[in-house]
Amino acid sequence: MQERIEVGQMVFVADGGVGIGAVRETRRSEFVVNIQNAGDFVLPNSAVRDVHSGKVVLDVSRLAPEVVEALRHVHDAESPEYVVVDPKDGTPDDIGRLH
Repeated sequence: MQERIEVGQMVFVADGGVGIGAVRETRRSEFVVNIQNAGDFVLPNSAVRDVHSGKVVLDVSRLAPEVVEALRHVHDAESPEYVVVDPKDGTPDDIGRLH
């Protein structure tokens, strides 16, 4: 059974990946997520692949182009010595394959 989306839950693009933001608000058919390094975005509930263990996992193929672009820059502001350079350990490859 899929859990409900709730304010404060971390948001991911892949289960087991690095978090990309957090839920700020929930609505009837959409929710607001603050994406690191990009700000708030309103996403439809249909863009969610799964909700479990207090995590929201997005389906990248269902996101608007501007959201996908924001996801490509989630870690840009991080100090270089801490940035994840291996996509298998951080932001998944499927973001780079889109568009």
